[in-house]
Amino acid sequence: MQASAEREFKGARPAEETVARVYTFADLSSYPKKERLLIRLADVAFFVLIKLIGATIRWRVEGWENWEAASRDGRVPIYTFWHNRVFLGTYFFRKRGIVVMTSQSFDGEYIARFIQRFGYGAARGSSTRGGTGAIVEMVRLMRAGRPAGFTIDGPKGPRYVAKMGAVLLAKKTGQPILPFTITPTKYWAAEKSWDGFQVPWPFTRARLDIAPPIYVPGDADDETLTAKREELQRALDEVNQRGNEWGH
Repeated sequence: MQASAEREFKGARPAEETVARVYTFADLSSYPKKERLLIRLADVAFFVLIKLIGATIRWRVEGWENWEAASRDGRVPIYTFWHNRVFLGTYFFRKRGIVVMTSQSFDGEYIARFIQRFGYGAARGSSTRGGTGAIVEMVRLMRAGRPAGFTIDGPKGPRYVAKMGAVLLAKKTGQPILPFTITPTKYWAAEKSWDGFQVPWPFTRARLDIAPPIYVPGDADDETLTAKREELQRALDEVNQRGNEWGH
């Protein structure tokens, strides 16, 4: 996979075109008329819902000095968190130009659109479809100064099990991984979904916990990469536990 990614990277589009593309709505002409309408409706509905509820949240932030450390001296973080915290994560870190990976699918398209409305970029692809191309694009975007974001147990789980994507991106770019979680005190959870997706109640309190940044050497071998993934897992588990103890 790494060799194919290198070949694709060498022939990739100019950086300016790559940057502009991820912040622009994709062409929907390949979708049937009904799906185009549903994508647009879902896009606006999620944007309005997140914006309205997010504006009512009472925040407590722990570990902001870790964000400052990961952003110092021209560095751009690789924001890393659990899939079921997307709702408040999208709101809190809006308008920072963070690029996230979205799937090349109907669901991925409306997700890409509403996060773009919040100032995010969308690199099309996932760990199950088009992933190599999307990782290559994210490497280019980080080299152009854009931060990245990973729902590290997505897109299909298992829940709360960190995958390798952010570690590989950190190795390739030299940028720090920044693990965090957001814990609302009151929320609705989609119990039948694989991740238990959380939608906070309006006017609830929420705690943002940010762990220290994690760096991955550019010459990391498989053993080192595995160790770094385990370090990331521990960091996310720890901030998750702190948030849960606070929430209860």
